[in-house]
Amino acid sequence: MKELLDNIDAVIFDMDGTLVDSMWIWRSIDVEHFAMHGKELPENLQAQIEGMSFYQTAEYIKNTYDFPESIEEMVDLWNNMAMDKYSRDVDFKPGALEFLKLCKAKGIKLGIATSNSRVLYDAVSNHLNFGDYFDCVLTGTEVINGKPAPDVYLLVAQRLKADPDRCLVFEDIVKGIMAGKNAGMTVCAIDDDYSKSTVEEKRRLADYYIHDYLELLDE
Repeated sequence: MKELLDNIDAVIFDMDGTLVDSMWIWRSIDVEHFAMHGKELPENLQAQIEGMSFYQTAEYIKNTYDFPESIEEMVDLWNNMAMDKYSRDVDFKPGALEFLKLCKAKGIKLGIATSNSRVLYDAVSNHLNFGDYFDCVLTGTEVINGKPAPDVYLLVAQRLKADPDRCLVFEDIVKGIMAGKNAGMTVCAIDDDYSKSTVEEKRRLADYYIHDYLELLDE
């Protein structure tokens, strides 16, 4: 794995489940939100919304499950429900901070391409103090087409002034891996408890697979 950063000008991270350990938050929010309307959480919901932008997810849930809130109200509700946990309880994936420092030491540009909202990115980046490491951050409220469309990765690369074929993407979900590959980038999949059921597909689609960033640090 030592060659992973060879011929790479920019590294672009998904955030939830990739850079930070936060996917556990969303199931509890979904359960609570559905219960507020007397509904049970569908078992296949996560698979249906995987990779969607924040806005696309709200639109899908409203239209599919007949929720009364407007899309904007739904987004605000989710942000409010998640804010406390993103501000206090979320931590880095193992070795992630050290890997950011390694990339910076090598002069590699860093970006974030997340389907999450800007306010929750701000909350967790302030909590973990990682904002200064990144040269570009794009969130799911700033692009129309969510993953597996390549849009967010291509736009981050453009803003980093990096050719897609010299960009390395880190992702934890299948549709995110597909987005990176659709952008013409090298993709490293990372293990996460909330995508255990798709490990084999992740391995098949990605160029590399790691359990955590400790595998990439100099011994």
